Amino acid sequence: MGRLDGKVALITGAARGQGRAHALTLAREGADIIGVDVLRDIGTVPYGLSTQEELDATAAEVEELDRRALFLQADVREQGQLDEAVSRGLSEFGHIDILCANAGIYSQANFWELSDDQWQDMIDVNLTGVWRTCKAVAPHMIERRSGVMILTASVNGFSPGYQLSHYVAAKHGVVGLMKNYAVELAPYDIRCNAVCPGVIDTRMVNNPPLYERMAGSAGATREEAFEAVRHFHLLHGRAMMPPETVSNAILWLVSDEAVNITGVALPVDAGHNVLDGYNPIPTK
Repeated sequence: MGRLDGKVALITGAARGQGRAHALTLAREGADIIGVDVLRDIGTVPYGLSTQEELDATAAEVEELDRRALFLQADVREQGQLDEAVSRGLSEFGHIDILCANAGIYSQANFWELSDDQWQDMIDVNLTGVWRTCKAVAPHMIERRSGVMILTASVNGFSPGYQLSHYVAAKHGVVGLMKNYAVELAPYDIRCNAVCPGVIDTRMVNNPPLYERMAGSAGATREEAFEAVRHFHLLHGRAMMPPETVSNAILWLVSDEAVNITGVALPVDAGHNVLDGYNPIPTK
């Protein structure tokens, strides 16, 4: 018996990284999975986005766990694509019990140097995309008077970050959406919470600009960045954390063990949120 037997979860950004980990973690506990991802690059994002091969691989891993999988292309910037994914999911499974609005992107620049496209892509994916995803699923959950929504925010939903004004604005916005959705959905017995990850070992952070940012030096390697992240975390020995760290928090939040938890932004950050912090660009 799994904690999610009979449940159906819809996960955005499901092809790899945190989304893949969430899909497999929820499937191991009995959930069938509807997964969507963009499957194409976005010009302002400094790393490659998901591919059809990655989406297919995640679907196959879910099926290997003896769970049903419906994995589709959908861009969270396009309401029609999300609505179609929900419609197909309901046709296939009959209900959607869990929503993980997980899709997100990352880039960095000083706020006065951000292009209009950099700003707009960040807001469209990381903030508006969350609204569109929840908007697509909410009517079904409201009709059934049942469901759980998990929005992926960030430690930057609480705090600023160097060269991250657009990302910080979006993630603060996600925390705000979560709180408001919790209020609006409570009369229908629908819960809404957010997870706020620290540095997670996914493709989003495994790219040269992020290595240089984390290690504080040009040409930094993954190994140097991995070690530098230890300064970001409070708990002993924690460097980049595996995506399953976040998945396990989500599993608890969507299970009956958290049936009375709503409106919460849960840090999954090895204690970063209570650190005094350190200056990433010290000057003499």
